[in-house]
Amino acid sequence: MNSIPQIQLDDAQRLAKAARDYAATNGWNVSVAVADSTGHAVVVERMPGAPLMSAEIALDKATGAVRAGKPTMALEDMINNGRTAGLQLPVLALGGGELVMVDGKVAGAVGISGLTPAQDVEVAKAGVNAL
Repeated sequence: MNSIPQIQLDDAQRLAKAARDYAATNGWNVSVAVADSTGHAVVVERMPGAPLMSAEIALDKATGAVRAGKPTMALEDMINNGRTAGLQLPVLALGGGELVMVDGKVAGAVGISGLTPAQDVEVAKAGVNAL
């Protein structure tokens, strides 16, 4: 039987805090969502001043990264480079969803929303790098 790694609550909270701290250092207000390897929410947080709908978008980015098995910026780039069939994918193809990998397997993902896609990616990577 295969075992699938799962991000646990304590690691998800640590990741979210690192992402929030990084955003705050830059004067940014974002929403942070962490999903496990099944795409279910473990942590969803919205910083004061972040757009109201950004919490839902952040979770969509996290679950999208898990479902696609790749960062959501790769999906956005695919569409921007002319592969418009990607618009039919059942995931949100906007940068800001980054995978959490354990032993080469997807353990979960983080989604960031509230900034430009490039800035969302930057904050997401700061969170993942804290693990």
